[in-house]
Amino acid sequence: MKVLTLALALAAAGLAASAQADDKEMEALAKKHNCLACHQTDKKVIGPAYKEVAKKYKGQKNAQTQLEQKVKKGGVGVWGQIPMPPNAAVPDKDIHELVEWILKMG
Repeated sequence: MKVLTLALALAAAGLAASAQADDKEMEALAKKHNCLACHQTDKKVIGPAYKEVAKKYKGQKNAQTQLEQKVKKGGVGVWGQIPMPPNAAVPDKDIHELVEWILKMG
């Protein structure tokens, strides 16, 4: 029983460390593409906080695709009248990973 408990504790610690590493990688990717000029994970800057985006889209089947399109093409009106510029130069793979990361915050 003690071995199982120890194994579960080590696995949980490994998952937590992996999640932190993923967060750092995704934050670096967001910084690389200048996302953090307008967004932060937990507070509104120019655009909404990523956690608010995740909360708004939680449980929506098409959220991933919808947000990827919004990032790529830009938009206005969902979070107010300040437009989000299009990010056509950002590779689709990076947009997919960033949106996936954001949605996991909810």
